[in-house]
Amino acid sequence: MPEKVIIIGSGPAAWTAAIYAARAELAPLVLEGAISEDNRLAGTLPLGQLALTTEIENFPGFPNGDLTAYLASAMPPEKKAMLPPHGGHGPSGPELMELMRQQAVNFGTPIVTEDVTGVDFRRHPFSLQASDNRTYDALAVIVATGARANYLGLPSEQQFKNRGVSACAVCDGALPRFRNRPLAVIGGGDSAVEEANYLSRFASKVYLVHRRHELRASKIMAERLLANPKVEVLWNRVAQEVLGNDRDGVTGVRLASTAGQPLLELEISGFFAAVGHTPNTAFLEGQLEMTDKKYIRWTSPPRTLTSVEGVFAAGDVADAMYRQAVTAAGSGCMAALDAERWLAEKGIS
Repeated sequence: MPEKVIIIGSGPAAWTAAIYAARAELAPLVLEGAISEDNRLAGTLPLGQLALTTEIENFPGFPNGDLTAYLASAMPPEKKAMLPPHGGHGPSGPELMELMRQQAVNFGTPIVTEDVTGVDFRRHPFSLQASDNRTYDALAVIVATGARANYLGLPSEQQFKNRGVSACAVCDGALPRFRNRPLAVIGGGDSAVEEANYLSRFASKVYLVHRRHELRASKIMAERLLANPKVEVLWNRVAQEVLGNDRDGVTGVRLASTAGQPLLELEISGFFAAVGHTPNTAFLEGQLEMTDKKYIRWTSPPRTLTSVEGVFAAGDVADAMYRQAVTAAGSGCMAALDAERWLAEKGIS
């Protein structure tokens, strides 16, 4: 018998979809992804990008506070033991994701810790191939596999990730380690310009590091950036190494020149990579309509419908604009409701 609903993914969108689908008695099955070295290196381990984040200050319902007792009561001891020590300042990324996962488990959601390696959406029930060589059939599918931030690939980036290296200014820019301190943003497109302007609200100074002599950003955004007194653009420069130490995290950056100038070292406390995101959609190639950047296209926004009837998309895999935990969770709710209504229209409940 096919599953009524299969949810692919394990970030805020996936777990929210699971919670809503389970409460609607659709008995969703979640394929959360495999715990593998390949996924670790790619940044696609289960629980999504939020599990790679330290402090969470902007998820509604979790103001600053000590959650030690709550965490101990909200999840099994073996799960709690796998988490880093609680910092006493609201939830960390891993804690918040484990709480979401546990909430889905509490409603009876079965979970398979395997990757989906291929799908066949040309037939119904839909067919999904997993990394355990099993095939799973479903009447409805919610794709919530997210997107991963692109980094430059420097070893020092990995070394100081979450200790001053970030790929999300909105997520991390207001944290104490970045306030009233010099920061660097790497990139030259709209995302980089937007991140630099946003960070200028908190930083003492923002350096925008761009490998070319002109920005790729739209004219209006570029003009806004160049008029910002707290932002300095460093033209024809590329990051060679993130500098820092174990105690302070990021303390500087070494920049090479693309125009024959000497090396330049800057004192900074934050290094923000703004070189785009890659949606986790490779396994869907040829199965769903996508944008030119390989995000799943919603065919009837704001509904979560895709180009295949009965397949829905939620979270960052279909969102190149906001990419926030709360927006992902919201679209996960939407996808579950869309799937429930579609199944009801087909006489399946």
